[in-house]
Amino acid sequence: MNGIIPLNKDLGMTSADCVYKLRKILHERKIGHTGTLDPQVDGVLPICIGQATKLVNLLTNSGKEYHGEITLGFSTTTEDREGDIVERVKLEQTTDEQEIDKILEQFQGEIKQIPPMYSAVKVNGKKLYEYARAGIEVERPERIVTIKKFQRTSPVQFNAENNTVSFGFAVECSKGTYVRTLAVQVGELLGIPSHMSQLTRVKSAGITLDQTLTLDEITELQEQGKTDFLISIDEVLKDFPRVDLTDEQWKIVQNGGFLPLKNNQKQVVLAYNGKVKAIYELNQFNKYQPETMLLNNN
Repeated sequence: MNGIIPLNKDLGMTSADCVYKLRKILHERKIGHTGTLDPQVDGVLPICIGQATKLVNLLTNSGKEYHGEITLGFSTTTEDREGDIVERVKLEQTTDEQEIDKILEQFQGEIKQIPPMYSAVKVNGKKLYEYARAGIEVERPERIVTIKKFQRTSPVQFNAENNTVSFGFAVECSKGTYVRTLAVQVGELLGIPSHMSQLTRVKSAGITLDQTLTLDEITELQEQGKTDFLISIDEVLKDFPRVDLTDEQWKIVQNGGFLPLKNNQKQVVLAYNGKVKAIYELNQFNKYQPETMLLNNN
């Protein structure tokens, strides 16, 4: 079984939980997820199986898109709704929508972020959340991420019961972006403590939410002997520059040889008899060399 499972991850599950359950459902060991999706976030989690596990890093590095909600009025230890309250301000009225929109626009492009203490980033061999659970604050490495789009998607709503203000948002961002931290950064610019109150990943590795299936749906299809929940390796790589190999070139690729190709792309997908067989990368000698071999993709 080779391909990518377009999983719709449930709330409360870790990415590792999903891999464990799919191994049992599909009776396959060679399965890997394409980057951690926090338990309090649901939505698109591409899962690679068989030969496709060689694409994990490539798919993990792809851009992501999220829809969520930011709440102004209090901040938390985890920067989302699950944490303990750190700071609270009782708001008496809604926040100006134009002001919020202008602030969201400021985030487009490259920005700096400091990973939250409750994250899996490692410092001195330990994950930050391990320090956080022990009550230890450590210096965290700053990172540069890219925000392609950050827009408000709903009216700004005032909640008189708990004196907070909330609004929906959509964000397209690079790998490594902490959307929780984005919510906090927005509050900082507004001068109001804030947190991410809801988040759904709607796109990852080119797979959209409407393409996904739940674990229950995958279980049902598997019991019926169907595997049409799988997206083929060829489909996932369809937007890459592609070269169809001759018989002679195919023999070279089978042995991991270099290829002189009339192409100036950094990476190319190589196909033989209509099936993707490898990803090659341009080297300093202007020849293409193996980057990912997918010889058993049938």
